[in-house]
Amino acid sequence: MFLRLPRGTVLRDRDLLQSENGTLVRVAAKPEPVMTALAPTQLALQRAAYHLGNRHVPLEIAPTYLRLSPDPVLKDMLEHLGVEVKEEILPFEPEMGAYGHSH
Repeated sequence: MFLRLPRGTVLRDRDLLQSENGTLVRVAAKPEPVMTALAPTQLALQRAAYHLGNRHVPLEIAPTYLRLSPDPVLKDMLEHLGVEVKEEILPFEPEMGAYGHSH
């Protein structure tokens, strides 16, 4: 079995694919090392997102956390901003960016 999707298609964790014969397949994102940033206030989380965005870091954004690839320099920066950083192994699904592609 093979999969042919339009160019630029992005599969996300928990997406469902259906074959021509009706078989369903659920996409499962592979866990990988990540850093999860947790802030004491929404403003602190927004400030962290701003500084990471200035560095063009691929970033998963959620209402209560930011997630990024491990980087000791960025971890130090976030901790200096008062953000707790947890190193974990989880699926990582960064934002696609404003134009739907990376550079």
